[in-house]
Amino acid sequence: MKLLLVKTSSLGDVLHTLPAVTDLSLAHPDWELHWLLEPAYAPIAALHPFVRRVWPFSLRDLKRHWWRAPQAIQALRRELRRQGYAGVLDSQGLVKSALLARLPGVPVFGLDRHSAREPLACRAYHRTATVSWDLPATERNRYLFADLLGYAKPQGRPEARLRVPPASSGRALVEACRPFVWGFHGSARANKLWPQEHWAALAGSLASRGLNLLMPAGNVAERDRVTALSHRCANVRLLPALAVADILALLPLGRAFVGVDTGFSYLASAVDLRGVTLYGPTADEQSPYAPRQLVLHSPRSCAPSCSRLRCALAAPYAACMSAIAPESVLAALTPLLED
Repeated sequence: MKLLLVKTSSLGDVLHTLPAVTDLSLAHPDWELHWLLEPAYAPIAALHPFVRRVWPFSLRDLKRHWWRAPQAIQALRRELRRQGYAGVLDSQGLVKSALLARLPGVPVFGLDRHSAREPLACRAYHRTATVSWDLPATERNRYLFADLLGYAKPQGRPEARLRVPPASSGRALVEACRPFVWGFHGSARANKLWPQEHWAALAGSLASRGLNLLMPAGNVAERDRVTALSHRCANVRLLPALAVADILALLPLGRAFVGVDTGFSYLASAVDLRGVTLYGPTADEQSPYAPRQLVLHSPRSCAPSCSRLRCALAAPYAACMSAIAPESVLAALTPLLED
């Protein structure tokens, strides 16, 4: 059977789908799986040995260049219909992903209206499954795949099984920073950010242990934060923007990581790097699947039930993230560094 998977973004969503792909490869090793997703994440999907082909397609780019959309979608439709898919699985549950899933002109499977993020998407599906919102994201994907693709629900630990590639760029810079701890500080949501003062305190504690803090920067705001921090802390190092696949290859060079609820923290768990993830306004329902990754929750009572994109109690950092003390992070991190 030839199957198309639609899970276009984000990095965290893509990473939390990988264990389900592993389950499928064990249940139906004779099947052929293709994956349609945003170009930025296509190199990650291609690293799973069961993914035969990736289809990079950028809806984000078409939003900026809307006049190209009709031609681009028609071209994609023609290419997908030539593949002879037996079915399409949309595990994203959005209207935009459902519309893409209909392009091959074959039966589409997905979440039902009680389980999808956008219930309207279900009208595009020929067969649906109910998956509880109480499950972590990795388990939601695993249960969805099993239910719709005809095999028993998985019971074991999730496994990404990525083939980590050699880094094509950035290795010399990262090697020069060793020994170091990764600091995954960036997020598209301002209320997930950990205060600069806390990062500075953590950097100081790491310096006393002879460790640098290496912080990637994928945009101008992130670069400015790391640059400002490096002026205060001599052991803070800036890693300029690199492709996600290169970051993946470089992750094992670090001793461990500290990260907010962001895609790079999930990427680290996919390669079994030990570390600590900080959760404030969001719950760890997208819990990491690496056994050596620890989770720290904010001690504030308003977390993680807050659904606001910005904190109404404090600025510029959310009160729940400010409440996660550097001392608590260091206490969680220290055993991982000594292991």
